[in-house]
Amino acid sequence: MRREQLYIGGEWVEPNGEGEIEVINPATEEIIGSVPVGNSIDVENAVSAAKSAFESWSQSSIADRMKILNDLSAALKENTEELAQTITAEVGTPIGYSRMAMVGTPRVVSRSYAKILEGFEWEHEVRNTLIVKEPVGVCAFITPWNFPLHQIIGKIAPAIAAGCTMILKPSKEAPLNAFLLAEILHEIGLPAGVFNLISGHGSEVGEVLSGHPDVDMVSFTGSTSAGVRVSQAAAPTVKRVTLELGGKSANVILDDADVIRAAKSAIGACFQNSGQTCSALTRLIIPNSHKEEIIEIVSARVNGYTSGNPLDDSTRCGPMVSAKQQQSVISYIQSGIEEGAKLIAGGEGMPDGCNSGFFVRPTAFSDVTPDMKIWQEEIFGPVLTITTYDTEEEALVLANDSIYGLSGGVWGSNERALAFAKKMRTGQVSINGGPFNISAPFGGYKQSGNGRELGMEGLEEFLEIKAIQRPIE
Repeated sequence: MRREQLYIGGEWVEPNGEGEIEVINPATEEIIGSVPVGNSIDVENAVSAAKSAFESWSQSSIADRMKILNDLSAALKENTEELAQTITAEVGTPIGYSRMAMVGTPRVVSRSYAKILEGFEWEHEVRNTLIVKEPVGVCAFITPWNFPLHQIIGKIAPAIAAGCTMILKPSKEAPLNAFLLAEILHEIGLPAGVFNLISGHGSEVGEVLSGHPDVDMVSFTGSTSAGVRVSQAAAPTVKRVTLELGGKSANVILDDADVIRAAKSAIGACFQNSGQTCSALTRLIIPNSHKEEIIEIVSARVNGYTSGNPLDDSTRCGPMVSAKQQQSVISYIQSGIEEGAKLIAGGEGMPDGCNSGFFVRPTAFSDVTPDMKIWQEEIFGPVLTITTYDTEEEALVLANDSIYGLSGGVWGSNERALAFAKKMRTGQVSINGGPFNISAPFGGYKQSGNGRELGMEGLEEFLEIKAIQRPIE
């Protein structure tokens, strides 16, 4: 899977940058491919191509955009296995989850934007004013490794629907799926220049894209610290910036909840994609009255959470994406032990049966206090922290005790859980295990970012609003 060219202006072209970025399989530590290093000249070429294509694409018919989106969805379905195998090789995601979430979800998202376009209102009148919605322009997308294709499609699909053109810089850890996507977009007939792909380093490609005067919008998903840098680079050109950043989300079990069901569900809510999920519910807040019962359930289930070869259908937890991420998660586990949290499952070292790869042991701590690092900082691995409360008011304070506000969960009687959810300072909340909805907006409060992806709100991010005043008759 060695890639030597970039996709710019509807063609595969030689990069101007030098060198390559190797892609490592985190389960085997083997090099599985490489991508070229783009530079500022490649960015200029891509922005120029996108700017030239915008004039015609922004005026394209809604029918044409709907066809592209539906064709994209169909092509993703047709190429599910190749995409899923590639993402599992890049990220280490268990293969079943790759098929379902890493490829299946993007396929549905693409189709959802075709459906939204069917009834979207592009113009409406307010007295003597015609309010018109228009595409924002040339967009730069900087995407992460943990849900690589999903995060790309979550930006590309609404941009296509809006009539924008775009340049994508994918993650260095998981870029190969983006090259497969470029081939798909080319094959389904997306006009030249509407989509452009540059692999490379964030310090050059990402920085130049963020600050480029001909880029009208930058959409970034990744760490909060990197999001701050993107915002700073974009500020001098006053372009639109949307950010989907970190999370340290709370999962609250109220004292009238179905405790057994809630405790069992808490593991998957924290450990999906091996814990490498920004919206993972990593802080479990439980009533003192049910502490022993919940901890017993959690401990047993975490200790039984199978780690190993992500191509094995029985594997629940794959490796961390890189040696750096593995060491980061291990350091947080060590920190929890040193700061006095009670280790109830997992711990330091490799999981049983794993002798190579960037694995960590699925881990859970109880007796965690809000001053501990494992309570406050995003770990981005399979580590669950548990603390207790005596009153519902205390539970709410604990839930909102975070610089982040991306996701959340609450378990209890429906009316009481809904009332609690409305008080949580976070962008989305699941009540009693309510499933993820791709037609609902996704995004965060506080340092989890700004702007929204998915659904109608995700489309609105790519639109400018023009007010045309007419004479009053």
